[in-house]
Amino acid sequence: MPQEEAELSPPYRFERQQRPGLEARMETRPRYLAPHYRGSGKLEGKVALVTGGDSGIGRSVAVLYAREGADVAVVHLPEEQEDAEETLAAVEKEGRRCLLLPGDLCDPSFCRAVVERTVGELGGLNVLVSNAAYLNSQNSLSDLTAADFDRVFKTNVYAYFHLVMASLPHLSHGDAVIATASEEGLKGSAMMMDYAASKAAVVAFTKSIASHLAERGVRANVVSPGPTWTVLNVAGQRFPDDYLTDLGSSSPMGRVAQPEEVAPAYVYLASDADSSFTVGEVVAVTGGLTDTR
Repeated sequence: MPQEEAELSPPYRFERQQRPGLEARMETRPRYLAPHYRGSGKLEGKVALVTGGDSGIGRSVAVLYAREGADVAVVHLPEEQEDAEETLAAVEKEGRRCLLLPGDLCDPSFCRAVVERTVGELGGLNVLVSNAAYLNSQNSLSDLTAADFDRVFKTNVYAYFHLVMASLPHLSHGDAVIATASEEGLKGSAMMMDYAASKAAVVAFTKSIASHLAERGVRANVVSPGPTWTVLNVAGQRFPDDYLTDLGSSSPMGRVAQPEEVAPAYVYLASDADSSFTVGEVVAVTGGLTDTR
């Protein structure tokens, strides 16, 4: 069996990292290049802004958007520069421009600045992907702190709000807003209480603004991934070792997703040719984890 296929099945090898972590230092690297994906110009001439595009799902989204003809701005933390440079190289290899925007999305002024820099340096904005996330895990309710709860919502929800509001003047007919939620946001999580709550808020906010954006011809939707192999899982979390080594094993697929398996859903939602009548929806890419009770 080829090595890349063997890595898809648990148990997974990993080394824990301090937050925010770097994909470049993961023992088992996530797959993001999607070598079997063939572009067809679905996003030709478009400009996309992808937060958290330095690694994981966001990186694969940036690469596939470039393969479909879009220039891409990537927002990342300054500490993630090494990963961001790899994304930049991958986007440029697809023949498109890539703008790196380091900073902290918890700062509303930075959210506004990344939109303005994207428009100013890449010539516009057609697709906003709010994907950056802060993930906490707790072993008991007493582990949940107000400070962590606040940081999770500032990163996962408030930043999304500020980005949408800053993008409004630049989005027009055929453009798209896409948010990343999680299966945990659909069903709740005893181990990721604040994270799950924030992702549920992302879903509700998207559904609430979808009709307003639709009046402008702009589609707002959500991608809700299941367990996906990214650095987010191994960076400074309280997850037990067996949770990480067996991540995704309870799904019908029996394994974790790779970023390159989730990213095509973002292409679908970004492409007006594909999703012109898809508004306010949640596209769940969970490997069969459909029980959201």
